[in-house]
Amino acid sequence: MVMKRTIAFIIALCLGAGLVVNAQVNEKIEVYEKDQIKDKKPVPYKPVREADVIWSKTIWRIVDLRQKMNMPLYYPTQPIGNRMSLIDLLLYGVTNEGLNVYDANSPDATTEFDIQMTPEQVDRAMDALPDTVQVQNEDGTYREEIVPGSAKTYQVKQIMVKEKWYFDKQHSIMEVRIIGMCPIRLYYKEDNPQLLKEMAFWVYYPEARPLLANHEIYNRHNDAQRISFDDFFLQRRFDSYVLAESNVYNNRWITSYALGEKALLESNRVEHFLFRMEHDMWVY
Repeated sequence: MVMKRTIAFIIALCLGAGLVVNAQVNEKIEVYEKDQIKDKKPVPYKPVREADVIWSKTIWRIVDLRQKMNMPLYYPTQPIGNRMSLIDLLLYGVTNEGLNVYDANSPDATTEFDIQMTPEQVDRAMDALPDTVQVQNEDGTYREEIVPGSAKTYQVKQIMVKEKWYFDKQHSIMEVRIIGMCPIRLYYKEDNPQLLKEMAFWVYYPEARPLLANHEIYNRHNDAQRISFDDFFLQRRFDSYVLAESNVYNNRWITSYALGEKALLESNRVEHFLFRMEHDMWVY
């Protein structure tokens, strides 16, 4: 009797082990389950008091996704599993996670986050409107059929970033925080050979941080050491150039008063100004 119970226990143990193996096979885990990023929360900002900020400056800059350092933000142009580009991730957040986006065509350049956009307006901004096509019938005749449009995310070649630079005397350090991001479409129309440039919408960065922190960005050097989109921006791993700074001229763009080499020199001047300001705050 004892022998029968022992044999039955061994058989049940083997069957249980087989079910565990089958479950692992069905899950199709390559080596280990990657849950570090998907369960990650954004690192909270430390509190800042107005009395501790002795200097601040608002900067607008352009992150060109065609630059080598910025390509992880542009590729893949179509989602591959859970891997998405920055613009696909933002649109995913709008559709599935209730991410708010704001009108980029506001008449006041300092009110990027005042006018909230509807999903239909986002589709229009990304040229994802339905289209009418001619479909051939079996008898050779044609009929019109409406096909749903898809967002032309591959046209987003630049990201405008609004950020606040400030010196915190409490911690004796220069800090920078991203306030918002705006995808920019660069494309041609069939009847117009001129390159068109359109701002799609603004995203308030603090609202988007939970979404950005839960999705990993590609690391071409090491698949096991990928970081989140939020870490990518917080660690300043992108390449960019200054487009504008807050000034008495209503925050006008550098390109409105300088072109070509002069615009590049003006952008470098602002960068060097920020660098010198940080060092000049110290007294040796």
